[in-house]
Amino acid sequence: QMCIRDRSITHKIPEFTLQNQFEDNFISSKNDKKIQIANFIFTTCADICPNMTSNMKFVEKAFFNDSLVNILSFSVTPWIDTPKKLLDYVGFYNIKSNNWFFLTGNKSKIYSLARRSYFAEEEFGYTKDSAQFLHTEHFILVDQNKKIRGVYNGTLELEAKQLVKDIVSL
Repeated sequence: QMCIRDRSITHKIPEFTLQNQFEDNFISSKNDKKIQIANFIFTTCADICPNMTSNMKFVEKAFFNDSLVNILSFSVTPWIDTPKKLLDYVGFYNIKSNNWFFLTGNKSKIYSLARRSYFAEEEFGYTKDSAQFLHTEHFILVDQNKKIRGVYNGTLELEAKQLVKDIVSL
């Protein structure tokens, strides 16, 4: 559910730098004032990731090349998912938008971002052992001020479509 205009949210996504599928640095501070939709995937996942990527394509289609919206798909197996592998994944899913970034880099940095910043797993604020594998179906909506505004089940088409509506309302 969305909590529009909730001034009591103080938590913000911190700045980070990771590599994207084009082997460029993705510097979050250079993307300030943009809405972002984050999810956590890996290219060898045969379970929920293909479904999530297909559902994220609803968001891609609705905000194709929109300079105010970024889709960020973080790899949870960065030791496997090189920029080249991520670019192959992009090709396989026929992703054409220039505002959808597949990010890889330091494992502990990605896992820390996922768990402590995006609260990507089920229990808010609950911290799993950093060695535990990260696997979540959540799409996380972050507003222009780096505040989390919604969490959606990325395996459900209905929730992906609700996410699109909520982005429009932001």
